[in-house]
Amino acid sequence: MLRRPPRQQYGAICHRRNKHNGDVEVLLLTSRDTGRWVIPKGWPMQGKKAHAVAEREAFEEAGVRGNTQKEPFGFFHYEKKLKNGVKVTCLVQVHLLEVTDLIKNFPEKESRTLEWVSPEEAQKRVNETELKQLFVVFGKQMARGTPSALQHAVGSQ
Repeated sequence: MLRRPPRQQYGAICHRRNKHNGDVEVLLLTSRDTGRWVIPKGWPMQGKKAHAVAEREAFEEAGVRGNTQKEPFGFFHYEKKLKNGVKVTCLVQVHLLEVTDLIKNFPEKESRTLEWVSPEEAQKRVNETELKQLFVVFGKQMARGTPSALQHAVGSQ
């Protein structure tokens, strides 16, 4: 059986340091359809670079703004069910977004639940194996200092 190439999406691992204890936290949100834990992600946008799409999706889906790395941190695959019921494989290029601002009212506020968790907890909650691995690598890099794009990119094509 012939398989179509994966559809491209762009996403963000949104992170911050906890003001009280200095621990690194990442933002998870629920998907609108299944309620599973995910990161903000979306389809390419005309005239926008990948990191700008990831930044825009983070604002629309989670109400965060911040500094987004231009280079991808890694990649993961997942199965997306389209509105017509067809399932397609998507390849998500993930960028790191250091959160500097939380917006109270954002477009998808009413349809999602947001939660700040440790990278270890995020790894336990998400379903996609490659995304789990990205959280593991991110957590290790943050424990050593600042994460660098592509240093240990996981799940690349």
